[in-house]
Amino acid sequence: MGTEAVNKVNMSDWLSLLAYDQWIAFPVSTPKPLARYKHGAAVVDEKLYISGGSRNGRYLSDLQVFDFRNLEWSIPKINTESNADRLEDSLSLEPLPPIAGHNMVRWGNKLLLVGGLSKKSSDIVTVRFIDLETHGSGVLKTSGNIPVSREGQSVTLVGSKLLMFGGEDINRKLHNDIHILDLEEMTWNLVETRQTPPAPRYDHTAALHAEHYFLIFGGCSHSTCFNDLHVLDLQTMEWSQPQIQGDIVNPRAGHASITIGENWYIVGGGDNRSGAPETLVLNMPKLVWSVLTTVKERDPLSSEGLSVCSALVDGENLLVAFGGYNGTYNNEVFVMRPKLRESSRPKIFQSPAAAAAAASVTAAYALAKSEHTTDFIKMEGPNTERADDSSQQKFALDINLIRKENKAMETEVAEARAENSRLTEKIEETISTHTDLTKELHSVQGQLAAERSRCSKLEAQIAELQRAVESLPSLEEEVEKLRTLTSSLKEDMEIVANVQRQSSGGVWRWIAGGTPSS
Repeated sequence: MGTEAVNKVNMSDWLSLLAYDQWIAFPVSTPKPLARYKHGAAVVDEKLYISGGSRNGRYLSDLQVFDFRNLEWSIPKINTESNADRLEDSLSLEPLPPIAGHNMVRWGNKLLLVGGLSKKSSDIVTVRFIDLETHGSGVLKTSGNIPVSREGQSVTLVGSKLLMFGGEDINRKLHNDIHILDLEEMTWNLVETRQTPPAPRYDHTAALHAEHYFLIFGGCSHSTCFNDLHVLDLQTMEWSQPQIQGDIVNPRAGHASITIGENWYIVGGGDNRSGAPETLVLNMPKLVWSVLTTVKERDPLSSEGLSVCSALVDGENLLVAFGGYNGTYNNEVFVMRPKLRESSRPKIFQSPAAAAAAASVTAAYALAKSEHTTDFIKMEGPNTERADDSSQQKFALDINLIRKENKAMETEVAEARAENSRLTEKIEETISTHTDLTKELHSVQGQLAAERSRCSKLEAQIAELQRAVESLPSLEEEVEKLRTLTSSLKEDMEIVANVQRQSSGGVWRWIAGGTPSS
């Protein structure tokens, strides 16, 4: 499944046209930003903000805004603020200097740009800001144990603190340290952790779960990409690498991620050879990976250095992706409507059909119980005056919610049954293929046995020939002796013949009256 473009969309109802778990590319009538990767991105009030990034080795310094209401890009004018108490050399700095590999985080009415590198990078991490009300910008003065300047790090908002992990500094040294920036005091601290931390890396992603667990996934070193998941307990500051279940996840770096509820969505990335086409989701409480959808090999959503955010539009959480590089730089805006996923399933992992059926029964039981309770309250008479209208409205809302959940569960059951039917067909097809292959294997085994017999006969003939060849020297000696004996016999025969001739001549002369010569 690839991405699809929205054609002739009515700007007021584009949300209703989105299918679940499918990426959509928006058509944009206004000029688009320069295509880029390794930029910063954040969503505030149904608007996507992007800043900086890299293109063809050049660092970018712009701020661009995409409005989900009219699907148009705009470029706000940014000015440098002069606040001596909070800024660091603000008058000597550009409003937004060229930078890439940084992180953008919303903090109150400001966007914070943390880290990153440029051609004029300082030795320590710089924290810039953009005021969303005044459009002023500057550099926030920080103190404490300030980390060295770097790119490809992760920056995660935890309460009023920013947690920075890893990255690659200007000398190409990789890090696996954790620094925390207190946004109220603007002080940095290097945190000591216990147990085995993740290997030094950059271009990874990080997430926070239940304000208690800090998760790290993927990234790369200078020689390899990772697909490991590490968890840091923020109360004990201990690292662990838990056992993961679900779909197999390939190593990747340069991917983007965002959490919605208890689900962690991973988009794009690659391993320097090919992009990662899967959009993944991790159920954080259960630590189960699932492949949400898959795009084509050269799709912009299989790029490295792209961004992904969550946008709340008309009460629905959407995934919003932008930019990236996979052989070409991209500047499209993609949106996905993720299907609501049940997060309170039992600890024992069930099949989708069993889990959906159990949830459906539970919801139906809760619905019947709620309706029974409502009827009971109505029949109590005067004693029910204590339950005010707000309580009754709450019960009504709960009933409606349960009904919706019940309907959703019934839909999941139907989908699970369809999936079960599809898998059954695949199993039957596999069994048929296996039978055919078994027959072919038996035929090949028979041919192989015949060839082995033939080879054995040939080996016996070869051994006999080798023995004959080994006996050749003795045969040659016998032949030589026979030749010598034959030569000797010939000589003896010649002597005998001569004697016979001589003897025959004497007899005839005697008969003729002559005297044989002595």
